[in-house]
Amino acid sequence: MSRIGKKPVELPAGVSASVSGQTVEVKGPKGTKHFNATDDVTIAVDGNLVSITPRGTSKRARQQWGMSRSMVANLVTGVTTGFKKELEITGVGYRAAIQGNTLKLSLGYSHEVNFEVPNGVTVTCPKQTEIVVEGDDAQLVGQVAANIREWRKPEPYKGKGIKYKGEYIFRKEGKKK
Repeated sequence: MSRIGKKPVELPAGVSASVSGQTVEVKGPKGTKHFNATDDVTIAVDGNLVSITPRGTSKRARQQWGMSRSMVANLVTGVTTGFKKELEITGVGYRAAIQGNTLKLSLGYSHEVNFEVPNGVTVTCPKQTEIVVEGDDAQLVGQVAANIREWRKPEPYKGKGIKYKGEYIFRKEGKKK
């Protein structure tokens, strides 16, 4: 039995959910999001609770049970508070600036990196060494943050690069004579 799947998703005040077929639509203060579930699960809305149950005992039904519950919970979080990833830039001369819909990164290359910000995500730079990625879709926010980090991953000797806030970089000792 799925520990995650057994727990129903609670809808906070100001959020409503509706089910039509296998599509769950959640409306909240930050907009409307929807999720198409597979035929292996049954979704029901009872007042302010959304419950997901598997349609059989197959392995696939049990896998989809917990995943579907997590997806619905992410929809509820997305339309209420949204998602946020914070990145830190470490290194001499490494900095970031936002210009319109483009994130300009100076990362020690011979050229400046221009990263186009996709729709559905807002990127801000409170400082030259901080990047904040926000949005209502958990997958999109995480993917954009990973794409930005991909330009210069933190290296283990000096720790230079782009890392997630709070991420620990395992440091190595340099060569000795």
